[in-house]
Amino acid sequence: MDLLRHLRFFVAVAEEGHFGHAADRLGMTQPPLSQGIRRLEDRLGVPLLTRTARGVGLTPAGAELLPRATALLADAARFTEDAQRHRDAHAELRIGVVPQLSAWHVAAVVDGVRRAGARATTTVASTVELVAAVVAGQLDCAVVHHPALVHPLECGGVAKLPAEFLVPAGRTVQRFAHLRDLALAAAPRSHNTAACDLLVDSLRAKGIDPVLLAAPTDRDVVAAVASGAAFGITADPGLRAPGVERVALGGDEFFLRVRLVWRTEPGLRAAIEDALAGDRHAIG
Repeated sequence: MDLLRHLRFFVAVAEEGHFGHAADRLGMTQPPLSQGIRRLEDRLGVPLLTRTARGVGLTPAGAELLPRATALLADAARFTEDAQRHRDAHAELRIGVVPQLSAWHVAAVVDGVRRAGARATTTVASTVELVAAVVAGQLDCAVVHHPALVHPLECGGVAKLPAEFLVPAGRTVQRFAHLRDLALAAAPRSHNTAACDLLVDSLRAKGIDPVLLAAPTDRDVVAAVASGAAFGITADPGLRAPGVERVALGGDEFFLRVRLVWRTEPGLRAAIEDALAGDRHAIG
């Protein structure tokens, strides 16, 4: 006999004072509930409940044992929760990240998970691909570019990672007008239509409407900028390369916005979001 299950029957009937109401509360029909109570009484060798004209009452034994049954169920629930935390802490968390998330930030996320007692493996892909992988159960969660279409997934808060513009070395760039003859090296629009359109709209608001040069990763962005044909934007605090200079233009509208998405909330969600939100690495 499943003692905890039958104790749950007993507590529900005692608290509701009615078999029908207890059955509704437990999501079952009344006959198996009544049978379960009888099995529990047979197992214990004492009657627990009495039927009265006003419903269901407790026998002296039932009144004495009810608090202990409630405590046992509460302790079992805490036991299960503690076991869940241990399982999460020792599990391998499969995390997806967008290419725009720098190696420094990815390391911060993985280190945060490690400090929480678990191990993380990472997969790099576009926002569209990451959302599909989480929906399919191939990843536990993913750090995606915001804004993005993430339905039917759940999502956390938006983290804004400081970013700077990358321009060809030796080129004077003090305002946005100095970028008008350059293409924009950035992730293809198909990787995340909403984020790409938002970036272009933000640049148009600054008076430039650049041609988009597909550059899926920071390596591609750096190559395009070093060639003198494009400018780019990076949230990598340590990115330095020959032929490329960093300049600060605009405000936080050009910061990299990311958020964590999941189908079933990962137990280590807080460790990941804290690693992103806690970024204090100086850029410059």
